[in-house]
Amino acid sequence: MKAATNQPMAVKLDFGMRDRIQQLAKSQQRTPHWMMREAIKQYVEREEKRQAFRQEAIHAWNEYKATGLHLTLEEVETWLAQLEAGKDVEPPACHN
Repeated sequence: MKAATNQPMAVKLDFGMRDRIQQLAKSQQRTPHWMMREAIKQYVEREEKRQAFRQEAIHAWNEYKATGLHLTLEEVETWLAQLEAGKDVEPPACHN
């Protein structure tokens, strides 16, 4: 016998939210179930990306504290302006 891949989970919604979901579902010719699954999926994906971005920032900050390597704002702006102008330039080297 094959195991179920989906497992039900109850979510309590107030009547106003329930009505809003039903109206949106009706206007988009979807089921309220589909709307809720899609909303949860999009929320989880967005929050996972936000969490990954935050972890990357923490890692970069820790690396900066350990090495002191950095670029100045002026160096970055100059590099970005060259890229915007269509020049294929390498990023400036980090320094202390």
